[in-house]
Amino acid sequence: MRDPFFETMDQSLHDLLVAYRKGEPDALGKLMPLVYEDLRRLARRQVRQWPNLTLDTTGVVHEAYLKLARQHTLDASDRAHFLAICSQAMRQFIVDHARQKRADKRGANVVLHNIEDLDIPVQGEADELLLIDQALRGLADASPRLVRVFECRFFAGLSEAETMEALGLPLRTVQRDWMRARAWVKDMLSGQQPLPARH
Repeated sequence: MRDPFFETMDQSLHDLLVAYRKGEPDALGKLMPLVYEDLRRLARRQVRQWPNLTLDTTGVVHEAYLKLARQHTLDASDRAHFLAICSQAMRQFIVDHARQKRADKRGANVVLHNIEDLDIPVQGEADELLLIDQALRGLADASPRLVRVFECRFFAGLSEAETMEALGLPLRTVQRDWMRARAWVKDMLSGQQPLPARH
């Protein structure tokens, strides 16, 4: 039997998502406390993944909030979908931060970073992140779904099950798309550009 506290919390979250989707101005402010710890978990993963970008967890969460607040409406159906959208906002902020950091500092020594099975020689973390973002922009033209799966798995650190729930996809599709998206990014960064089937 499900705890009534969690049922009430889920209903409140759902009601606030509906209100936010309708453009109610204070809905996002009421929504954030319900997911704040989840957002901190996502941001903490990002901060750990890019330690040389001098990001802090609270700053990443707050910047994602500001980015969402500027949109005024959001089409999120549930907690997992909302978190996936927040992870996109975090990615955008981190990429912007990396661009600024790269603009501030040029010419670092080339280092080799390992992203799962992606070995990419780059100038540093800011460059690495910008290259990944550029690869994802190229992939978005061919398959936006692969980009969403990559964002959930790589940037948000969601598990396969969480990604499945956030995007409303079957588990096998998430697994296949994650493998294809990683291969695309790796190939793009190594100069090869496969042409995935459109989704």
